[in-house]
Amino acid sequence: MSTHILITGASRGIGAAISAALTSDITNVVALSSADGDLSDPATPDRLWQTSLDRLDGRIDVLINNAGVFETNPLDDSDADWLANWNRTMQVNLTASALLCRRAVLHWQERGAEGRIVNVASRAAYRGDSPAHWHYAASKSGMVAMTKTIARAYAKDGILAFAICPGFTMTGMAEEYLASRGGDKLLADIPLGRVAMPEEVGEMARWCALDAPPSMTGAVLDVNGASYVR
Repeated sequence: MSTHILITGASRGIGAAISAALTSDITNVVALSSADGDLSDPATPDRLWQTSLDRLDGRIDVLINNAGVFETNPLDDSDADWLANWNRTMQVNLTASALLCRRAVLHWQERGAEGRIVNVASRAAYRGDSPAHWHYAASKSGMVAMTKTIARAYAKDGILAFAICPGFTMTGMAEEYLASRGGDKLLADIPLGRVAMPEEVGEMARWCALDAPPSMTGAVLDVNGASYVR
């Protein structure tokens, strides 16, 4: 029986790499992108869950939350703008993921089935981020805490949860940054001497989704070239 997998934020970068790593003759993957719905709308996650469930014949075995935003929120913005930016990042990065995790856990409980959640967080969850990204770091730290809580609460039911924390990853944004004057400084902060490739994160997600041993539930895996070690 094939493994049915739902991935969010799968149109490019890490999400596309995760989708490619998990697409095989033993899986059935629904790879969602922003074209499928705006996650800043609180109604979108439940709708996406239901439409994905319909596309996967009523069964989802693995949920991978990768969708997220990384937008600046300068401290000296107006009060209203700063709060709006904070709330948007929390809604997309954390609340939407929480809503999908909730649907997944309820789905598996109703079916008496096992399942896996893989949440793509960030190095920022542990080391923080820039002064313009309080909201991003907080959202990813919340995602890690949520993952651990799910793992502790439902391991007895065969519901497993893992988090992956990438550092700087070679997406379009990284290429532009590396080409700027900030590139040398960024690389000097990474002992490996290069940023992570999306395929490396994709392989980690594939392993968590399909092969990681159940006793590893609750684990948070780093992929940052030793730029931040815990």
